[in-house]
Parts: sequence; structure tokens; C-alpha cells
Amino acid sequence: MINLLVSLAAGIAVVILVKLLGFSVLAGIVPGTVVFLAILVVMGRRSFVQLQAVVQAVQVELSSMNANKKEQQAKADKAIKMLEAALPLSRWQFLIEGEIYGQIGMIKHLFKDFDGALAAFQKSSQRNYFAKAMQAAIYFQKKDFAAMQKSFEDAVKHGNKESLMWAAYAWCLLQTKDNDQALRVLSRGVEANPSDEKLKKALAALQNDKRLKMSPWEPMWWQLGLEAPPMQQPQFAGGGRRRGFR
Repeated sequence: MINLLVSLAAGIAVVILVKLLGFSVLAGIVPGTVVFLAILVVMGRRSFVQLQAVVQAVQVELSSMNANKKEQQAKADKAIKMLEAALPLSRWQFLIEGEIYGQIGMIKHLFKDFDGALAAFQKSSQRNYFAKAMQAAIYFQKKDFAAMQKSFEDAVKHGNKESLMWAAYAWCLLQTKDNDQALRVLSRGVEANPSDEKLKKALAALQNDKRLKMSPWEPMWWQLGLEAPPMQQPQFAGGGRRRGFR
């Protein structure tokens, strides 16, 4: 918000300056708009670079975990506090708050704090498709299948080029015995990604009454918590819409 106000003030200042120089207000609109957009982009990028630094520090913190459960939880708690400390950046730039809560929700989900994860996901960006898929996975486990489908629809809307979103959606539908809907979801996925061989094979398997195997999407599939990996080891997923911030 602050970035927008500063940029707007700068643009208006240019228009006023042009007027004071003896030109019409209309003559000042073009340079004023250019200044407004330029400052908005530069300041916005600066805010996201600051957030990127926090996200990278969080990733380093989580990547240094060992097998000790107590230490894992301590590092997760520290990572969440690091992200919460970055929330004031949201006063400067739109979208940052939603991105931070998406990251917090994913960490809480990976460490089995599902209620805490849901609370964070409700504040997260709708465009963070991995966060939305994790939210859907929690609703699936709670047997709230209507909410699950809504969250998956958000995930495939913004992550339609990420085939895991379609496959995970179909997998959950199959567990609820909604095979026809699962087929429709995979068909939509193939339509959106006509060159994706993993989705094509998954669709062909269902069409031939075979099991949907999620192994092509490992290890990211395990992070949704719908099936356990051979050795359970929490991993930080990064982002949804993006693995970091630009």
C-alpha cells in the first residue's frame, strides 16, 4: 500500500510540475503516468527482494534439520517466526501478506499442525497453488469433500501447468469413489497440458480401470501428506505459484 501511495504521489507531483511550467494538465498525464509506473515497479521489486531474502533464510533453516523430532519442531517454529517477522512488509506492497501466510501454512502442514495450517491458508494468496493443494489435502483428511473440491479448483486454476495438481485432485476423488469426476479432472488436465506424458498415462490408466499411480510425481506428491513416503522426512516445499519470490 505504501509503495502505491508513494508512486501515486510522485506521479501527481510530475503532473503539477508540468502545469506550473505553463503546460496543460493533459500534457503532464503521460510523464506522470510513466513516473508512477516506474516507481511502483522499482519499489515493488525491492519489497519482494526483501521477502525473498527471508524465504531463503527460512529454507536454509529447514534444510539443516536432522532426524531429531524435537530439533525439527524447534526449527519449524523458528522458521515461522522469521516469516511472521516479515509481515510488516505487507504494509508496503500488495500480495506479500498472502504469500507469507501461504509459506507459514505449508510449514505447519508439513509438521502436522493441520488446524494451524488451515488458519494460515485462509489468509494465503489464491494464486499459491501448492498451498491450495495442501489445503485441499487437509479437507480430504477431514472428509469435507466439498471444501476439498473448492480448494483443488483453486489449485488447478492457478497451477494448471503443474500436473501434480490435476493428479492429486483425481487421486482424492478416486478415494471418495467418484471415478467419473476423477476422469473428468484428468481429461481437463490433459487438455491444459497436451504434451504432459505423465497426465496422459494417468488418464489412460483410469480409462482402462487401472490404479492411478502417483510415483511419477514423487517426491513433491509426498509433501501433500496424502501418502507416506518410505522414510518420513519433512521437507519444505518452497512456494506454490513460485518456488521463491521474484
